[in-house]
Amino acid sequence: MTKTSINLTRIVARAVKKAQEKNTRKGIPNVYCLNGKIVYQLPDGTITEKSPFENK
Repeated sequence: MTKTSINLTRIVARAVKKAQEKNTRKGIPNVYCLNGKIVYQLPDGTITEKSPFENK
């Protein structure tokens, strides 16, 4: 990797981590794709495939 790529990767990683922490503080789940499946990390740390955004 070039020096520029390394710096950009570092900046983006920090921004993502900050956004994830902000979501958790606000009670908003973080959404990820793991092994081709959409999963949700709830603010309490629980990982689930069930969307917390769907109507209950």
